[in-house]
Amino acid sequence: MLKLAKYLKKSIIPILMIFGLLVVQAMCDLALPDYTSKIVDVGIQQGGIENATPKAATKAELDKILLFMNQSEQQTVLQEYRLLERENLSDSEYKNYVEDYPALENEPIYVLDTKDEDTIEKLSSIFAKPILLTGFLEQDNEQTARLKEQLLAQMMPAGSSQETSAEQIDLFAVLSNLPKEQMEQLTTQIEESFGEFSDSMVEQGAASFLKTEYERLGMSASNIQTGYILRTGLKMLGVSLLAVLATILVGFLASRVAASLGRDLRSAVFKKVVSFSSQEMDEFSTASLITRSTNDIQQIQMLMVMLLRIVFYAPILGIGGVIKVLGTNTSMTWIIAVGVAAVLTLVIVLFCIAMPRFKVMQKLVDRLNLVTREILTGLPVIRAFSTEKYEEKRFDKANWDLTRTNLFVNRVMTCMMPTMMLMMNIISIMIVWFGAKGIDAGQMQVGDMMAFLQYTMQIIMSFLMISIVSIMLPRASVSAGRIAEVLRKEPAITDPVVPKAIDPAKRGVVEFQNVSFRYPNAEENVLSGISFTANPGQTTAFIGSTGSGKSTLVNLIPRFYDVTQGKILVDGVNIKDMTQHDLHEKIGYVPQQGVLFSGTIASNIKYGKKDASDEQMRSAAEVAQAMEFICQKEDTFHSEISQGGTNVSGGQKQRLSIARAIAKDPEIYIFDDSFSALDFQTDRALRAALKDKTVNSTVLIVAQRISTIMHAEQIVVLDEGQIVGIGTHKELLDSCEVYQQIALSQLSKEELAQ
Repeated sequence: MLKLAKYLKKSIIPILMIFGLLVVQAMCDLALPDYTSKIVDVGIQQGGIENATPKAATKAELDKILLFMNQSEQQTVLQEYRLLERENLSDSEYKNYVEDYPALENEPIYVLDTKDEDTIEKLSSIFAKPILLTGFLEQDNEQTARLKEQLLAQMMPAGSSQETSAEQIDLFAVLSNLPKEQMEQLTTQIEESFGEFSDSMVEQGAASFLKTEYERLGMSASNIQTGYILRTGLKMLGVSLLAVLATILVGFLASRVAASLGRDLRSAVFKKVVSFSSQEMDEFSTASLITRSTNDIQQIQMLMVMLLRIVFYAPILGIGGVIKVLGTNTSMTWIIAVGVAAVLTLVIVLFCIAMPRFKVMQKLVDRLNLVTREILTGLPVIRAFSTEKYEEKRFDKANWDLTRTNLFVNRVMTCMMPTMMLMMNIISIMIVWFGAKGIDAGQMQVGDMMAFLQYTMQIIMSFLMISIVSIMLPRASVSAGRIAEVLRKEPAITDPVVPKAIDPAKRGVVEFQNVSFRYPNAEENVLSGISFTANPGQTTAFIGSTGSGKSTLVNLIPRFYDVTQGKILVDGVNIKDMTQHDLHEKIGYVPQQGVLFSGTIASNIKYGKKDASDEQMRSAAEVAQAMEFICQKEDTFHSEISQGGTNVSGGQKQRLSIARAIAKDPEIYIFDDSFSALDFQTDRALRAALKDKTVNSTVLIVAQRISTIMHAEQIVVLDEGQIVGIGTHKELLDSCEVYQQIALSQLSKEELAQ
């Protein structure tokens, strides 16, 4: 995969944008559990009171609270509050304040005079326990009664006859008169009774007191609660919408990046394949190259989308979740560690089982493509020999092998999701179990447990996301290796660094100098010691028995293969010392099997020379004896040619291929047994017209029929890869036994004599 990373250079900016959007998405997702916790703890349990800092309080109640603060804390509190008294307020001020705090009609109140959140948070930490102590002492219960009796015993001297009951004591008045040391001791004693409470529980208790105080001031507790829940809910909605927007943008950008990567990889693979010689094409096979250019790149493209949308996102979500969990409650973090370890173990085991099968799967896809391609291209032959059942069995075997491997991999991977869900459910039960114990002990709030559960699920989900990608990763990794194999394959045939200049005096001359050739990995030479010269204005023909090396010989000229020994010169320059483009520009090549491309007759004839005029196209078609059937078509030169030329006959296909080479008007013509599908009359007419057209060009013809080449200025006779005769038709009849045998097998002695 890393070897293909360079193809992402163009997408650096979108990838950085995706990363930024994923951070935003993760922040939004991580914020939602916190809002849920606040709605439960603050909105429901605390009645919408966010902290222990009173927004307002009667002077009498605030004085009680101040009793449990030291002098420094009292000063900090009082400087942030404003005392409201009827006589010190203007009519307009009084009217405004009394609407918010109706109790102002009867008694003075303190109002918080700051909106700074840091200051309010600081005040909350000061107020929390004093408010809880005040609320505790205002309750009529056994503990407060015992405390009053204890204070009464300390206040009444021994032997006093005055009778005073504990109920008649104003506890806060007594506390205000206690010595400082005794007050601190009493405060410590009371705090120890609820010392195991967590800060959140203390704050919740303080909120309960503040709710009572706000009602005493005439404020609506239900309005406070409803307002807080609505505000928090709207914030949640805004955060959710932002997360949705970020998710959509990430999906859009990730798809574009993946599509761009697929496009660039296909382009790179195609350019590399086009540069391959026949040797590399034989090594990879056409079916495999098609699979690599389509299916394998598609696997990479799909994985890239998942990487950008999930793999980048999962670590951000997981790390953020851990940080949030540590800030929520650290006593249950071991549950997360257990869950993560279990998930990782499952992923690693499944990965090790599935990875080898994915490698096999891609090879089986190659095999299925190969069999399908062979059957479809050879369908007429299959029907002619009635071997449909055999080919069906061959296809079924390739199909079943792939299906069986797919089933195994899918069954293995199918186990992942149920196992993951089981793990997540077990972890949820553990969190609820231990969280409930914490709530019962007063160490945790319900909202905190819910937030912890959600954060834990997000952490586990991040690993689950990665595990989902791991299903695709092995196959994509194999595909990436197969693509990289093509891209790093260096063609055996390359261009020279500094091409040599041609010799104008030898324009069109083709020379073979002691050329030998052996196919890659073959044990014996196909051609040995081939030497001859083909000059412009002449036709050089090659004939010999099947397998004698005729086609191989002419295929060495355009460098479909490179010679093993010796050298081939074109225009006086070794073809290895000129670029392949310059070499191919000099050649008009017509293969054994006529190859046409989807388009029109005109586009096929002009294929080798896009700027050819209509007159040149028509002239080429006339020389190739193709005008007869072209004019019979309704759209003539604009008639459609289907893929591979399947809507024209073999002879018509050959004539269009010949016309394509003629329209290019090259220095060198190579006809590789290109007249085999033509009848004798058309063959004769074509050769006669071709003779006039190629008067200044070198013509090389591979043929099986004596009648096609008997008028050539030079005939090269091949037998088992060696030249056994060179000369004219008459010369070879007298001097070459192999040529005589071929000639007599096709023509009678009388025809040869004529």
